[in-house]
Amino acid sequence: MSFASVHWPILNMGKQPAIFRGNREHYRADTCRPVEVAAKAGLIRMSAVAHGTYPGLKLADKLMPELRSAGSWDVPCNQTWGLDWHRNEGVEFVFIESGRLGFAVDDQSYPLRPGHLTVTRPWQRHRLGLPHVEACRMIWLILDVGMRRPHQSWRWPRWLILTTSERERLTTLLRHNEQPVWKADATIASCFAKIARLTARESQPFDRTRMALAINELLLAICEMLDRRGIPLDDSLTTTRRSVELFLSELPRRVEEPWTVDTMAQQCGLKRSRFTSYCRQLTNMSPTQYLAHCRVDTSARLLREQPNLSIIDIALACGFSTSQYFATTFRQLKGQTPRQWRNAVHPATG
Repeated sequence: MSFASVHWPILNMGKQPAIFRGNREHYRADTCRPVEVAAKAGLIRMSAVAHGTYPGLKLADKLMPELRSAGSWDVPCNQTWGLDWHRNEGVEFVFIESGRLGFAVDDQSYPLRPGHLTVTRPWQRHRLGLPHVEACRMIWLILDVGMRRPHQSWRWPRWLILTTSERERLTTLLRHNEQPVWKADATIASCFAKIARLTARESQPFDRTRMALAINELLLAICEMLDRRGIPLDDSLTTTRRSVELFLSELPRRVEEPWTVDTMAQQCGLKRSRFTSYCRQLTNMSPTQYLAHCRVDTSARLLREQPNLSIIDIALACGFSTSQYFATTFRQLKGQTPRQWRNAVHPATG
């Protein structure tokens, strides 16, 4: 079964998406390219409004710029595509109205069912479809509130009419929330339904007023729900140290990049000296020492698991500029040369 049309025209990609580097890949702000392809092929029905590289009706640059993407998709049958690991330019809220969908965030998988709400922040990598999307109706909202790391300040849009105390409470709850999947209440479900209707008005202009009201109502409802359910407040989750900790936990899967201490610090939004201090606290190593350990550990795994890859290819894949530098660093940390390490596991490949 397929749908013959798509509510909003899916426009060509414009500007390059924001980049989030992580886990051996360069994650860009999600462009939903597989969704766009499926919609054009008539495999799903999608309605959306968007800024930047997200698919959907492109809003004017100055029209609710914080609204990166909002819309719905209706998937009538199981698909052969999914949205691979990615990050977003803001906080993403997803609601499953019907059907089921596999979802994963930070390597933890969740089976989404009707009434489930997901909440992900920009530093959380996640995917939809494990690996493929199932039959479902999904509604989403992505808001850019000006932060990318846990310690950074949140800047809500001017059209958010919540009181100062409500904004502060919402920010606190979302910053501390480590549970990505919730069972939504009826009010939240109703708000998502409004957003879906507002993005599905094919023959009418975008209704900014009603969309702003719907988003305000949704955010207030989410705030009240999280408040009722008692989000544990742990200040350590919103510190600069936490941002460095998250970056360092990703570094073993990012070893191919040409890191310097300065670029690592920039990834955390910190000055070199402060980043170095946190790195020593967390690893008992300098940033360059920790990076060397990550690169050698990754190369050791590849030498063991990929006997058909040459040693120089593995060295380059792990960020070493020369085979000699690779061999020297590897021997210092492992007590053997890369060839000796490989021969111990794969004698015939030495």
